[in-house]
Amino acid sequence: MNEKTLIGFAKTISWFCTPFIVPTLGIALLFMLSYLRLLPWSYRILVVFAVFCFTYLMPKLTIFLYRKMNGWNLREFGSREKRLVPYILTIISYGFCLTLLERFNVPRYMSGIVIASLLALVFSALINIWWKISTHMVSIGGLTGGLICFGELFNFNPVWWLCLVLILAGILGTSRITLRIHTLGQVLCGFFLGVVCAIVGILYYII
Repeated sequence: MNEKTLIGFAKTISWFCTPFIVPTLGIALLFMLSYLRLLPWSYRILVVFAVFCFTYLMPKLTIFLYRKMNGWNLREFGSREKRLVPYILTIISYGFCLTLLERFNVPRYMSGIVIASLLALVFSALINIWWKISTHMVSIGGLTGGLICFGELFNFNPVWWLCLVLILAGILGTSRITLRIHTLGQVLCGFFLGVVCAIVGILYYII
């Protein structure tokens, strides 16, 4: 595989595994794989759509507008100093999402997914003041931690799912390093931060 193809593959993986999609993916999987699949389709679609709007569309749109207003390209926008406002915009949007889920009376462990994401965002924003951390790896780490939590909660063995996610995490981390966006330390720290925030956020909120 030549360098151009490798970089193209790394960009594709980074785009596909965007951090913003994890809450929607987590909620959708719970509706499909747990007893919640017995709920009416209309309710499930409404909840997933609401989560998608406030944890994917709104952060993406506001961050895009903020970048365009400042005339930054994607590489310029990737610097640590310019990431604080996007973090704040995303945290606000996730806060609205959590409030909406409370109004929908969803189970607490579902709201815990957004709580865990918020926790990860806050810590990432604080760390970003001094050091750039990989939010892509924070998100895939959160997915890993979520699998551990829900495996325990629903009493199923998540080993095969964990193997799949860990392989994806390895590919994603390698892609971020290949694109020279993050170092190995930033990738590893991001992953473990996501795992810890998911476990603490989901289990604390359930208890």
